[in-house]
Amino acid sequence: MYTFKTISSLSQSEFKDRGSRFLGFCIPVNTLDQIKIELKKLKELHPKAVHHCYAYRLGFDQNLYRANDYGEPSGSAGKPILGQIDSYGLTNILIVIVRYFGGSLLGVPGLINAYKTAAQEAIHSNIIIEKDIEVNITLEFDYTMMNEVMRILKQFNCTILQQEMTLFCKLYIGIPLINKDDVIQRLQDLRSIEIN
Repeated sequence: MYTFKTISSLSQSEFKDRGSRFLGFCIPVNTLDQIKIELKKLKELHPKAVHHCYAYRLGFDQNLYRANDYGEPSGSAGKPILGQIDSYGLTNILIVIVRYFGGSLLGVPGLINAYKTAAQEAIHSNIIIEKDIEVNITLEFDYTMMNEVMRILKQFNCTILQQEMTLFCKLYIGIPLINKDDVIQRLQDLRSIEIN
């Protein structure tokens, strides 16, 4: 497996049921720290909301996930949200459903339907994309090598994640997993490059 499916950007949806409003937020994420920041932002944006239920899935093996009911009856919110993430085969995604209570109790079946629908609509209002799984490495080299290094990185669709230009060039790059061996071999052929 050399690629994974995720979403392209932040999207929103709204679902209403018997006076309650369910605002869905579909957010691309790469780390647990990002998830914490996004949850905090939404709680600050919607302080009067009764619930901020969410689910996420991270990683290319999709083993890192969580579903949180945030005060709703057990299994009525987080699991239906996670179920939508899984039904589309997505990873590196956070879906938060912010609920404003409308006065009528929906019951567990009603809640499951509301959270599932709000999550589904948030996904539908987004664009699902396929991305290369990347291996991150660090390169250190002399400025004279810059053109040759950049040519290789461009040829194999590598991503420059960060760069430091001091006495030497230091690049943090992501190499598509499918091209990893070729890129490392080509870079090693240039000799005076340190690869970590």
